Amino acid sequence: MAAIISIIGISNSGKTTLIEKLIAELASRKYRVATIKHTAEEATLDTPGKDTWRHLQAGSQATAIGSDTRIVLIKPVTSDTTLDEMARLLGEDYDIIITEGFKRGNIPKIEAHRKEVGPPLKNIKKLIAIVTDEPLETDTRQFSLEDIKGLADFIEGGFIRPGADRLSLYVNDKPVTLSVFPREIIVNLLLAIAKSLKDVGRISTLKVFYRKK
Repeated sequence: MAAIISIIGISNSGKTTLIEKLIAELASRKYRVATIKHTAEEATLDTPGKDTWRHLQAGSQATAIGSDTRIVLIKPVTSDTTLDEMARLLGEDYDIIITEGFKRGNIPKIEAHRKEVGPPLKNIKKLIAIVTDEPLETDTRQFSLEDIKGLADFIEGGFIRPGADRLSLYVNDKPVTLSVFPREIIVNLLLAIAKSLKDVGRISTLKVFYRKK
């Protein structure tokens, strides 16, 4: 899976604006960026009575709406969905996933801070940086609100480039951590099989899905 970084902060601290600028900067460097937004309200894109609503009511476990310009996936859940589960729905085709508002969990976090809206958050796990409009007394790495290029360099060097070549393995829907040796064995075996098949050219991605009752 692509690296995930969450932008956090209190209300009106400039999280969304920071994400917008960061996306634009990373996209200008030819990186593929995806985003996930956390909300306390019920997330819904479906309207009772519409076709997709009727599909779900009939028992479909997920439905998608497609047009010439976008695809919208609707997947009902019965419990709190973890960030990893949401990221997996996005797929593996991204270099970085930036989330907004996920203060809990062990993913790396960058706080957006503005003096006028209050003090920085406290007791945040894995806080790797603060983007601030004032100097703060903290050992955490600080960036000014205008230093988007510096922040992008920090994310690029620490999270995007290290994951440029990656293999993701899930067994029974749970991620499996692979050391170098088994990773090389799996990659070399799959590439050898794929290259032996007819009409297979240069391989940049290889996706395998297996399910057994």
